[in-house]
Amino acid sequence: MRREVRVPKWGLTIEHVRIASWLKEVGDEVQKGDPLCEVETDKAESEIEAPEAGRVVELVASVDDECAVGDVVAILETEAAA
Repeated sequence: MRREVRVPKWGLTIEHVRIASWLKEVGDEVQKGDPLCEVETDKAESEIEAPEAGRVVELVASVDDECAVGDVVAILETEAAA
């Protein structure tokens, strides 16, 4: 099953993040909680983590892209039942 990885809402004032770097590549296996990418806001740096175990099949956003909260940044292939 494919699972979209979205920019989480970290706080009341955070609306956009910038992708600073990807820590995983297409084809990489990940476990739940593994950091996928580093992001920056006007106030802090953070990481977007894998919501479940699987394999990275697509990086939707590129380094330096600005993404809004809720935007899809990556796609995972998981073994979860539909």
